Amino acid sequence: MLLGSCCRGATLVVMTVIKINAITVPAEAGDELANRFGARMGAIDGQDGFEGFELLQPTDDRNVWLVLTRWRDQEAFDGWVSSPAFQHGHRGADKPTDAGGPVSTDSELWHYEVSVSI
Repeated sequence: MLLGSCCRGATLVVMTVIKINAITVPAEAGDELANRFGARMGAIDGQDGFEGFELLQPTDDRNVWLVLTRWRDQEAFDGWVSSPAFQHGHRGADKPTDAGGPVSTDSELWHYEVSVSI
């Protein structure tokens, strides 16, 4: 890949893959979703190939939250998904909120790889 003058100082990243879990969250359940992720903060840090995590809350009228994770490669992500730690972390995900409604109503996993990082 050739980088033009618009991208001087850019770093080509070789294998980092990005996984985005796009979760549809009812308006009244956003705080509960954030609390559940907050309660598990750091639980994934020691996973081989894990590079980062972000929970993105919409700031407009959307109801889709994004769980963004970065991985060294696809194999590292697959290792996480098949691990007992993954199963433990997702146990109870369908537990209703205190008000009785669901925390999420749908989710979709998106797959990306980093092309250019500036």
